[in-house]
Amino acid sequence: MKKLATMALAAVIASQSVLAQDYEQRRRRLIEKMARVDDEKLHYHSIAARLWLREGIPGAEKKLRELLEGGISGDMFWMFPMTAIAYLDRGQLSDSARALMRKSWKAYYPFRGDTENHWLLYYTSMYLMAQMWPEMDGEGWFNGKSSKENLEEARRWIESWVKLTTTKGQGEYDCTHYIGVYLLPLSYLAAWAEDARMKKQASMMIEWIAADFAVESLDGIYVGSHARTDDRQVVEKWRGVSADFAWLLFGQGKETPPFGGYSLYYALADGPEPPAIIRAIATDRSRPYTHLEKKRTRNRWRFNDELHGQVYKTTYMTKDYAVSSDQGGVLQPVQQHSWDVTWRVDDPEGVHNTLFSLHPYSGMIELEEYFTFSPDFGTEAVWRSKTTYDSPDKLLGGSPYEKIVQSEDAVIALYDIPPGTRFPHINGFFSKDLEEFVEDASGWIFCRGGRTWIAYRPLAPYVWKPIEGGGRRLFSPYLKNGTVVQAASMDEYPNLDAFRKAVLALPVKFSLEPAPRVEFRTLRGKTIEFAYGQTPRVDGKPLDYAGWPAFGGPFLQGKAGEPRLVMTHGGVRRVLDFGTLTVSESRAARTK
Repeated sequence: MKKLATMALAAVIASQSVLAQDYEQRRRRLIEKMARVDDEKLHYHSIAARLWLREGIPGAEKKLRELLEGGISGDMFWMFPMTAIAYLDRGQLSDSARALMRKSWKAYYPFRGDTENHWLLYYTSMYLMAQMWPEMDGEGWFNGKSSKENLEEARRWIESWVKLTTTKGQGEYDCTHYIGVYLLPLSYLAAWAEDARMKKQASMMIEWIAADFAVESLDGIYVGSHARTDDRQVVEKWRGVSADFAWLLFGQGKETPPFGGYSLYYALADGPEPPAIIRAIATDRSRPYTHLEKKRTRNRWRFNDELHGQVYKTTYMTKDYAVSSDQGGVLQPVQQHSWDVTWRVDDPEGVHNTLFSLHPYSGMIELEEYFTFSPDFGTEAVWRSKTTYDSPDKLLGGSPYEKIVQSEDAVIALYDIPPGTRFPHINGFFSKDLEEFVEDASGWIFCRGGRTWIAYRPLAPYVWKPIEGGGRRLFSPYLKNGTVVQAASMDEYPNLDAFRKAVLALPVKFSLEPAPRVEFRTLRGKTIEFAYGQTPRVDGKPLDYAGWPAFGGPFLQGKAGEPRLVMTHGGVRRVLDFGTLTVSESRAARTK
């Protein structure tokens, strides 16, 4: 028995060693790809990569001088590459190049930004650069504060963000793109902060965010809902920074293309490979599960008594597909994505493996709630950088007139749009990559994406409109409206007709006046009762929003308001406790 136990332990150690080697190979491969470009194509990220590799330094220094002397821009997006270069220098750059870098932090005044990710990038960079030049007085810095003052201000902000995130959730939660600009600065602090407390909380936050991603990752694809995504990744789910990190951290998906380079900076800062339990959570889809999360909105400046609103998320995950949603409403401005069905595909590049609907809201209620600029030019100011924001065809954004409920893999979205609202219609996204599609005489639409059956019941008449790039948009110009969706796996029904018969046997009742209302029995035997503006009921019980967990599911557990995350998988229990700033891991004793 002892010999068997020793052999099993050796096998585990060998397995971990191979996984760690794989991670190091992926990390080095990413760095080498970025560093080994022609000198004329160098930029900050490739200069940093060369410094990490300790090769091609003359060309890197020459380009660095050109960039710093040619006019600096980019605000906090300039600060974080410069911080990496400063810490990866390690005596390789000349004294004059180092003096030029130092001068740039006095001459250039970077904007602090206006979002959570901007501030974390800004204060992480300030913290580390003030730490590097501890004796510099206010004359040496663009903002007139000494290194000591800058370090202390940054420390206070970073620690307040950690506390807010671990008790109320991220404001920019579960972002397909911005996950990179949280993992990147945290990797810097974990690697280069001299203060042991700062280093420890940064390494724990990396685990927190990686676990948060892992549990809602379907073969490396971040499933909805998201505080922020973008026009391309909302339909081509793979094409973004989260997929970069899934490849780097979990070895899932395709080798990372250089979308934003954030995974590169994580690699350059020796960002750690997640512990085995997080990799297991990311890859184990052997059984379906429901996972709940509680997040918060970003700062709300108008129309609310509370600075942060609550976000209640539900995700149902299987090996073939995932269904995920929030409760609806405007929880984030401009780039919110509230619900979708995402199905797995072998090669996601170029594939639109998702289905969802939305009210394409655009207006000053949303912008004035979350931004501080004047209403006179607000929409135009957003439109300059988010060009689809004010488009009736858009497929991105939340609406104050959308309410959502989910039970396992069934979703109901209801819409009650006031007369006179800009863009008074519903957009439903139907992918070019659906492999079967039937508009049934019953009013249901049945389709298949990958190995996933999907039934979609529009509650009001509609027409189809083409989508640039492929697919079709369900356009329904009715103010009182709704969508009922049920998903299932091909393992459960051998063909579309069998799935169709099963769905048609389900009781469904709805009315649209005076407000939308649905009662639906799901394929899993649950009865959902949902009236617009009222608390949804499942099997006769109202959803318990007051008791919603920070994390609730088979793999992650955490109570709202408590800075503690418990991970469980395969008999292993790992606890991140930010109250005591400790990490503990234990294995449950086996029972006979």
